[in-house]
Amino acid sequence: MALSPRYFIPMNESVFDPQAQLGNPDLKIVASLERLSEGFRVLLWDKAKVLGISPIQIQILIFIQFHGDQKCKISYLAQEFCLTKPTVSEAVKSLEQKGFVERRTEVSDSRSHTIHLTESGKAVVAQTANFANPMLDSMVEIPSAEKGVLLEQLLGVVGQLQSAGIISMQRMCFSCRFYQKNGDGHYCQFLNQSLKNRELRLDCGEFEAA
Repeated sequence: MALSPRYFIPMNESVFDPQAQLGNPDLKIVASLERLSEGFRVLLWDKAKVLGISPIQIQILIFIQFHGDQKCKISYLAQEFCLTKPTVSEAVKSLEQKGFVERRTEVSDSRSHTIHLTESGKAVVAQTANFANPMLDSMVEIPSAEKGVLLEQLLGVVGQLQSAGIISMQRMCFSCRFYQKNGDGHYCQFLNQSLKNRELRLDCGEFEAA
């Protein structure tokens, strides 16, 4: 497979300089990803303003809804969202005061606590977990085969950012000990089957770090 040409930008220039972007698709792609992240921020803030809670508090509630007890701890949440433990602890404390979460002491370790949604917290998640759904409209025009290629490429970018220490460990195929590159394809040792690029996972329940 032919490698894409590598482009360079002087350190004193910006990814967001339209003149620097000319003839340099790498810069255009990074700037486009920033525009996408801005879309997520806007959608999340729209929910936050209506409910009177912060965007990170919404993200914590949604994360707790869809992940098991071992991931619903202050230390794991801090790693997940690339925040300090005191910052996450303060956010969780605020959620407790609002009645959206509760801490439960682990049976095996009285010093360790897991965070659980209350019924009020679940009601908030029901109102907010779909905050990114408007972004799905942009997927309609992309042919199905191209979506698999796009997913594969995006996961590759995420993996590079993870390796560089810019983002935290992702529970995705490329970071998992069960993953194997299979020629131009992919193989999962846990499932004992080949995976099409559209079957690759970003957040897998069976993930184990390589």
